[in-house]
Amino acid sequence: MRSLLMTMLLIVVVLIIYSNVTGGEKGTKKQLVQAGTHMQDRIRSMSP
Repeated sequence: MRSLLMTMLLIVVVLIIYSNVTGGEKGTKKQLVQAGTHMQDRIRSMSP
């Protein structure tokens, strides 16, 4: 029973850490969107 509880607690902690790293104000997803937007603007501003 104790090992099951510890396993569940570990899974919950990993999920919380994952959601905080990928989401949020400074998360990975937001940084990827910002980097993509920046690259898109740079490519558009290049003169042929």
